[in-house]
Amino acid sequence: MRGKMNKIIFFIVSVLFSFNAIAVTNVTFWHMEGVPHRVDRIQTLIDEFNSANPDINVTQEVQNWGEIYAKAPASVAAGTAPEILVGIPDFTPILADMGAAQPVEDFVAELDSKYGFYQKALDQYTYNGHTWAVPLWNMGLSLWYRKSDFEAAGIKPPKTWSDLKKAAKALTKDGVYGIGLPGNKQLYTDQTIYSFMVNSGAEEIYNSDGTLRFDNPQTVAAYDVYKELYQYSAPDAANWTWGEAEACFASKGCAMILQFTVISTYDSQAGGDASDLGVIQIPYANGKAHRAGTVSYVNSAMIMTDDKAKMEASKKFLSFLMEPGNYGRFINMEPGLFLPITEAGSQDSTYWDDPVVVKYKSQVETMLDNSTRGSLFGFTNGNTFTSISSISAQNLLAQTLQLTLIDGKSAKDAVSEGMEIMTEAIE
Repeated sequence: MRGKMNKIIFFIVSVLFSFNAIAVTNVTFWHMEGVPHRVDRIQTLIDEFNSANPDINVTQEVQNWGEIYAKAPASVAAGTAPEILVGIPDFTPILADMGAAQPVEDFVAELDSKYGFYQKALDQYTYNGHTWAVPLWNMGLSLWYRKSDFEAAGIKPPKTWSDLKKAAKALTKDGVYGIGLPGNKQLYTDQTIYSFMVNSGAEEIYNSDGTLRFDNPQTVAAYDVYKELYQYSAPDAANWTWGEAEACFASKGCAMILQFTVISTYDSQAGGDASDLGVIQIPYANGKAHRAGTVSYVNSAMIMTDDKAKMEASKKFLSFLMEPGNYGRFINMEPGLFLPITEAGSQDSTYWDDPVVVKYKSQVETMLDNSTRGSLFGFTNGNTFTSISSISAQNLLAQTLQLTLIDGKSAKDAVSEGMEIMTEAIE
């Protein structure tokens, strides 16, 4: 009798538990920040969020830039796309055109009212009547150098292209390359050559009607000076990505490099003397009328589901990441690299109190200042042309550069041929 009663009680408890069980909404978060300590920091925040929200389960899946342009659209077609995908501006139109990236202007407006997005962060994702992603952090190239190298050579940090060429030549000696510039057909090379284009007055590669204006004297001048400077770079620079450039600088093999940051490798591999680490805005063309600038990438989160529950869960997680107290810790997954894109984020104590940021505060402040003058090809002056995805995905800025660096063509001929290649790509 007692056994039968226990079974009845167990059955009743099980039924009651099933009625009161929490329905869990699963959210998959794809990103390309595969460095182990970045993954660990993201996981810490995910664990905190999941613990505070037992009805939501966020999991991260690390992807890589070499595959994501093909993998993400394929996942959409297969019905296996993540709920959240971190991306960059020229990748977003591909997924928006597929109907995968969802419009998020109302959600972004809600976050904006709380935290105050910088307008440039919003500009790179607002077009065709919608905002297509939630800005997360910014990145802008700067020129990095050692102050002691310049003092020993008797030169000052360069402001113009003439200054830069003189510095690169003077610093190329005793097995050291004056400047490290990539020549690979890869995104890093796109970024570096475009930074020269910005500082030549060639940041606009489109006309207002959507046709290309890439072939112009200012672009030619940027490619020409890059070719001149490339003779002072390392012989293997044709194969470089960001990591090789940082390694060259950290090992004192390169006296200067263009990079988003060198702080992590400099601190861990090059002695970490913050007082000797110099960073300035990228030099500009002689006689250039407007202020110097750089390439700027605002990384963002696309919401890739139209399922109401999953969409709301995704928004809740992104809201959690943007909150002061969480936001600084989030973008400091790599201290001294990712820059805040909200007013509240730029004042978040968890950003500025990180030991690495404290140590290199002046450098980070310079990076922030440089990033405010950032531009991105295809997303300039309020104009957005989604066909830029075809140019960016194939690294056609870098391919054009290879025509002069590797094939030996003049900058004028290389730019002319590059214009033909790009025109064909967007048609």
